[in-house]
Amino acid sequence: MSGTRRRRLPRHVREQQIIDAAVQVFSKRGYHAAVVDEIADLAGISKPMVYLYFGSKEGLFIACIKREGELLTHEFQQAAAVEQGADQQLWAGLSAFFAHVAANRDGWVVLYRQAPEQGGEIAAEVERQRAAVMAAVTGLVRAGITESDSSAGLGEEDAEFVAHALVGAADSLTGWMADHPNEAPERITLRLMNMVWVGMRQVLAGEVWTPPAEPVEG
Repeated sequence: MSGTRRRRLPRHVREQQIIDAAVQVFSKRGYHAAVVDEIADLAGISKPMVYLYFGSKEGLFIACIKREGELLTHEFQQAAAVEQGADQQLWAGLSAFFAHVAANRDGWVVLYRQAPEQGGEIAAEVERQRAAVMAAVTGLVRAGITESDSSAGLGEEDAEFVAHALVGAADSLTGWMADHPNEAPERITLRLMNMVWVGMRQVLAGEVWTPPAEPVEG
């Protein structure tokens, strides 16, 4: 039998190859400028096969967001599962988060820079991934409040507030990392923990900042 027959790969392996290629192209071109032909060429398959697997360019982009978001969430949750205090768990989780972003720049660009600019089902998938991270961080902050045995009266709303502040700061710092490539993920985590966790610890101890009183007009 002459010629070389292309080896048939399992569907899940082929899907990951296509997503790998798509993440590279989307990160470089942006969602709207990216073309399926380039993704197919990079993946070593035909353009119709991309549509066969994902239905459309939007479907492929959503698959990229889903995979990259789930990988990031999994690494955070797995690292934070250490059997230590809530502060150590958060430290481990955030360190894993920043290390993942540093090692997966293309995926970060797609997930944090391009996806939020889109609407429809793309925006809905971004929100699902963000909610998963938010739930994990809120749980750690809640545990920190419980472990403190504080009389400050902090509750669920306070845990959600701190979690939103942490996740928002982490999101913003991923952009800062791109401008400071020599800053180690552990160093970024340490600085963030000192800014947020130490501040929360002081609040739990009863320290509260209040704005200066307005001068009384005579």
